[in-house]
Amino acid sequence: MLVVTGTCTGVGKTVATAAVASLAAARGSSVAVVKPAQTGVGPDEDGDLAEIGRLAGVSDLHEFARFPDPLSPAAAARHAGMPPVDLPSAVARVTGLAAERELVLVEGAGGLLVRYDDEGNTVADLARWLGASVLLVVRPDLGTLNHTALTLEAMAHRGLNLAGVVIGSWPDAPDLAMRSNLRDLETLAARPLAGALPAGAGALDPAEFLVAAHRGLAPVFGGSFDAASFRDTHAPTKESP
Repeated sequence: MLVVTGTCTGVGKTVATAAVASLAAARGSSVAVVKPAQTGVGPDEDGDLAEIGRLAGVSDLHEFARFPDPLSPAAAARHAGMPPVDLPSAVARVTGLAAERELVLVEGAGGLLVRYDDEGNTVADLARWLGASVLLVVRPDLGTLNHTALTLEAMAHRGLNLAGVVIGSWPDAPDLAMRSNLRDLETLAARPLAGALPAGAGALDPAEFLVAAHRGLAPVFGGSFDAASFRDTHAPTKESP
């Protein structure tokens, strides 16, 4: 079981979740993907699970609650006058799924401390109650080091196990800050990067996406990403832009 969270919204959690699911499914594992709360989409619109299903070719998809406003789950439920996600119930449902699947991926909402309800239950609480490791998806650009450090510190404070740090969207032409951040991100995590997925991967067809996922995720997730080689290839020099 794996909970996928990010340092903030828009970092590439959905694409990273799809990449892990794609590699697992390709090697024949039974994979379920769960979204406890989807916000910012209407009743008949495609949410994150639809994108994951298209990219990864996985159909075992479970959305527990949906709110139309693009807010945190707690705020979106409150604004819509709807009951919030019942996190203990969600934990029970995910645990039930995990009993019959080789891998269950749970995509959070926003960052680690985003609230599901007005009682203050967060993505971190979800991971802790599930006993799941956490895959942290981060930005590559300026400002990511502080966001990543704060998230990792919050995880350590709560006793959560880090499954790895993945850059959710690595551009074709990284700037100096991005190149410099590679080594610092590894220092913060106290381990090599677990992957770097290419920018625009969400627009690929499933076959192309599987190739990108294999290149962009480390062997622990079934890929071929080599953190040292990636870091050395993109190491900043005085001539780097």
